[in-house]
Amino acid sequence: MRNPFSEAIHSGKIMISDGAWGTFLQAEGLKPGQCPESWNFDRPELISSVAAAYIEAGSDMIETNTFGGCRHILERYGLGEKTYALNRRGAELSREAAGDEHYVLGSVGPSGAMLMMGEVSEAALYEDFREQIRGLADGGADALCIETFSALDEAELAVRAAKTTGLPVACTFTFENGFTMMGVTPEQCAEKMLELDVDILGTNCGNGVEGMTGVVKAIRKIAPRHPLLVHANAGLPEVRGGETVFPETPAGMAAFMKKVIDAGATIVGGCCGTTPEHIAAIKKTLSC
Repeated sequence: MRNPFSEAIHSGKIMISDGAWGTFLQAEGLKPGQCPESWNFDRPELISSVAAAYIEAGSDMIETNTFGGCRHILERYGLGEKTYALNRRGAELSREAAGDEHYVLGSVGPSGAMLMMGEVSEAALYEDFREQIRGLADGGADALCIETFSALDEAELAVRAAKTTGLPVACTFTFENGFTMMGVTPEQCAEKMLELDVDILGTNCGNGVEGMTGVVKAIRKIAPRHPLLVHANAGLPEVRGGETVFPETPAGMAAFMKKVIDAGATIVGGCCGTTPEHIAAIKKTLSC
């Protein structure tokens, strides 16, 4: 039986998260324009197999197939009224795969709306996140991962919604050349998230694992003892033969991950392009 998640992240052990979900689903036939979260209902056995593959590879925790699961996004697919149910089912599928020994992080990505442009009100977006997050909590998530954010105002709304559940909350931002797409630095993100009492700080996506070291060091200056999560891409995407591929090999990614941990990361996993093979390589490297 697993210890409470809040205890596990402060145990001093380096924990291993999972890898990409979207990359996995695309390889299984998810087409451009399809809603990944719809497969929580339409192809639950496949979603379960993705979660199980990461557990088998060595993940201590796995996410949910709910990254784009807020109502603002699901309405584009005519699935707005199924927001709660799709998120709950996503959490249930990962919970079943995780069993009693592993943890589930409910994945919450950006809405795609621009608050500063008035595309949606803060009140409406907060309620969208809260609806999604309630489904994840009710489905059995151990914690919530607010991930791949670029704007502090939107991240704050998602974090505040997550905090209403009483579950531990992680929040990660995506950086390129030292800034998010909205011009925010790692230090500014860390300072804001500490104000909001986020349990885990971090970064994900970006240019690949090699570029994560500087971001981790910058966050560590602001939060020297906080749990810190890194989900790196498997390198920068390249187009080969008409297909988008991520060039970082499992062995190469695992080697760089040691440097990320030395810089201060305490939870490591993968984002775009990473596979169970990448996670298995990281697990093997950290066990040596």
